[in-house]
Amino acid sequence: MRELLNKKLNIFQQVRELEGWYAVAFSATLLERMLPNYVLFCEATEFADPAQYRNSLNAIWEWLAVPKAKINFVAQLEKVEDAVPDASDFDNYGVYPAIDMAMSLSATILLIQGEDPQGAVVVSKLSQGGVEAFIEASSEEAITDLEIKQHPLMQWEIETQQELLVFLSKCPKNAESCKQLKQLATAEGMSNIGIEI
Repeated sequence: MRELLNKKLNIFQQVRELEGWYAVAFSATLLERMLPNYVLFCEATEFADPAQYRNSLNAIWEWLAVPKAKINFVAQLEKVEDAVPDASDFDNYGVYPAIDMAMSLSATILLIQGEDPQGAVVVSKLSQGGVEAFIEASSEEAITDLEIKQHPLMQWEIETQQELLVFLSKCPKNAESCKQLKQLATAEGMSNIGIEI
């Protein structure tokens, strides 16, 4: 258990050290894995049009792939914040992964704008925390920290973030890297909490 805990802390430390393009690329890849949770929530509750979040994430990928792209992230942030569900308005569990996605998308845009230099750490923690909360919510009885850490979804989350950090340590800042990162995010055909894409 200690080893997995160390892995988790180690990941946050490594993410904290990411800068600029790499921090945004890390965040965008995790967002790609969280987006289906938001989409499913919107489809189930008719809360909002999930296409807006897809568009905002596409804008982030465009910023990464095309350095000279002119994107109004102030407007993007407003649109994201207009479509954040309020947990007290819904009685289904799906609202929580949807909120995680919304907060992560906001944090990434603030990171791009230079307003939250730790935006990637926020996304890393929200993605892992969302997996942890989902494991707890879908368990029949009380579940220990050790059982959470050994759960296949949590193992997969930690491995994905580690794999991402390794990839980013040696990839160039270009459109081809963005393509590979997107593939990495969607390779398993599932969101971070196991929802089919």
